[in-house]
Amino acid sequence: MSDKQERRTIAHIEIERELGRGGMGVVRLGHQPGLDRPVVVKTLKRTLADDPTLEERFLREARSAAAVHHQNVVAVYDCFIWRSERYIVQEFVDGVDLSTVLASTARIAPRIAALIALELSRGLEEIHALGIVHRDLKPSNILISRTGATKIADFGIALADEGPGLTQTGHAVGTPLYMSPEQLMGERADARSDLFSLGVLMFEMLTGRVPFAEEEDAAGRSLVRRMQSGRYPRLRKLAPKTPRALARLVARCLRSKPARRPPSATVLREALERISGNVPPGACRIEIAAWLWSRGVFRPGDDGTVAVLRPQPIRRPWRRRAWAAAAAATGLLVGSVSLAGRFEPLDWLRTALLEQADRGVVSLASAVAERSALRDARIEPTRPDVEKR
Repeated sequence: MSDKQERRTIAHIEIERELGRGGMGVVRLGHQPGLDRPVVVKTLKRTLADDPTLEERFLREARSAAAVHHQNVVAVYDCFIWRSERYIVQEFVDGVDLSTVLASTARIAPRIAALIALELSRGLEEIHALGIVHRDLKPSNILISRTGATKIADFGIALADEGPGLTQTGHAVGTPLYMSPEQLMGERADARSDLFSLGVLMFEMLTGRVPFAEEEDAAGRSLVRRMQSGRYPRLRKLAPKTPRALARLVARCLRSKPARRPPSATVLREALERISGNVPPGACRIEIAAWLWSRGVFRPGDDGTVAVLRPQPIRRPWRRRAWAAAAAATGLLVGSVSLAGRFEPLDWLRTALLEQADRGVVSLASAVAERSALRDARIEPTRPDVEKR
């Protein structure tokens, strides 16, 4: 459908432009006038809507996703039928997906990779608590906003290239390179299958490649046989700077037997919190955003969009209290971001930020320091000694 043919409205949603197309439908950016917020509108293809299995799956999965209310999961606002077509309306995340980040940076710094994984484990913890298994965790289904918010999207339905009856026993559901061995074998997937997929994501963030190649190896073993054998390149050989504790945790997630993986997302979250130094969600977002802006994944725009703070290195341990205070203050500012991803700070702060926009990454800490008791503080995330066994 061309821009000229694009409908101006779908029910109560004003359509702005098309974002993408996939095997099951079309994704568009819209605006919800009643609440004055941007939204994403997903449509099931007309040709697939005639299949009762796919139609039921589309609606059932949408309802399941709507039941999850968590800051690390993309929110589903509505699901309806309009003019004989099926639609899902969900939260718009102003940012990029993880595949775009990996394409821009090749690898992600170990600490940032651990923080992203920590945020994902928090989202999975809520998803699994509701009895839902995502089954399709992969880079394109992980969204990271300009303010560092990391969110799980697409519960295996919106843009998946799948045929009818794939929820039945004996049929694989998901993306092969990120699926667990039991999924590839068509067996029942549980929460530990998602943890295997998260292990693949962590391995890829740290090394720039997935642990299991899709092609057969020299011995002629298929993807599922290699996963079952548990043989893949050593993580620390590909990424020597990865802390041993983090490498061991990734290896545990990639175990072929579900019983040998972490038993739950809660256990995984707790392990990642220990590795990361018990960083709270707000501080996670700040560090993730600062790293992405510093690597050029995001850039200041002509519309006045600005970045968040860049942590400053320090030497004295007592100043970690300054980091906590500044993180809390900055979190209040980050919380004022609209769904479109634009800061709406006070005039003095906007001026200070825009004056530094041409540097690529704005130091929000320096702007705050000029106006508050943080004048002489330097900001740095806590960095525990994760190398110790």
